[in-house]
Amino acid sequence: MTTQDERPISGQAVGGRLPDPRFVIECTDWAALEHAYGQAHDTPHRLLQLLDDDPGVQAGALGLLDMSVLHQESLYSATAPAALYVAAVLNDPRTLACHENYSTWGDRARPLRAALLEWLGQIADSAAYGETTDDEDGNDPGVTDAVRAVRGTIHDAVCAHLLDPDPTVREAALSATTALLQSPELAGRISTTTQILRQLPAESTDRRERATTILAIGAWGEDTTCWFTDPDPAIRACAALAPGCAGNTEATRTILRALLDPAAIDSWFLEPTRADPWAGDPLPHIEGRLRHALLAVAIERAADFDELLPVAMASIPFCSNLTIAEDWGPLLAAAFPSGYDQGAKLTPAQHCYLEALADRDVCWRYTNHITSWFDDVGLPADRNAVRALLGGPQLHQ
Repeated sequence: MTTQDERPISGQAVGGRLPDPRFVIECTDWAALEHAYGQAHDTPHRLLQLLDDDPGVQAGALGLLDMSVLHQESLYSATAPAALYVAAVLNDPRTLACHENYSTWGDRARPLRAALLEWLGQIADSAAYGETTDDEDGNDPGVTDAVRAVRGTIHDAVCAHLLDPDPTVREAALSATTALLQSPELAGRISTTTQILRQLPAESTDRRERATTILAIGAWGEDTTCWFTDPDPAIRACAALAPGCAGNTEATRTILRALLDPAAIDSWFLEPTRADPWAGDPLPHIEGRLRHALLAVAIERAADFDELLPVAMASIPFCSNLTIAEDWGPLLAAAFPSGYDQGAKLTPAQHCYLEALADRDVCWRYTNHITSWFDDVGLPADRNAVRALLGGPQLHQ
């Protein structure tokens, strides 16, 4: 089999400029390329169908392209020219046609343009796999490099839609941009991209969009301090989460203030929960729920447990044996950073927090979930033993 690096793409962009889409179709030797099902001779037909007058035909074409040139997130020799063609037609007015089946992972009606941007982001995400690690991507030799080589061109096309009038297009453009900027070679574009995006939080009235934009800017290492005075507490908290704010005392205070009202944080965005994993969409750049991400950063940045105690006490009504890894386990570790020495006197803050936990029934169900956390800090994972350590009454079994 001929490899991609032995056979350059005829229709590839030169100097970062978007190619004429007709040039990609007509001047690429598709018969010499492959996708998941063999020879890619059918790929140009599917690409042309993306601009069909029938949205149903468009949807079917995108579905077939997704299955062939990005099958199960794998890349093929036909992927790079297909992605270039899609990038080149994003401005075509026919991509504004709406359909509910533009993706196999959702059924909301949206423009084809949004689905194409999301698809380009998935290609970029697959190309980034293993780029900065030793992980093998499993693609044929030269294929991943061919896709990486056109990311700059694709980024130019995608960025043009970051301020698109349609919110679903803006959302997809930001997601694709984030995937593309994983590339070390595109790091120099972060600042310019950020300058474009800074307009959104000022112009948008959608809390999730504003937060998502600020979280992305922060994740890229750009400054988010201008949003510390935003009237929306959710926006202030998301701005304070930025890694670049780790040494900023106002950012720490912002997060600690927010965590005094955990119920309010949970009301800011519709997020998946343990009880209902399909309740909403997770926020990008956040591991798990926003409340837990804020708590993790508060623990990391707070000077000591005395500073964390009000937050720890506010979180008690939300703790259970099933949430120990997200809330009271890390707080226990913060309360006893050097571990507990048997017989040592508890500090007032340690005593206060342990006593509140001992009074919380749901924290002590099925203690196999909590034992390792107590072992790590040298405390007994037994409720009565904790009560004895506190000097309080024990419960009858």
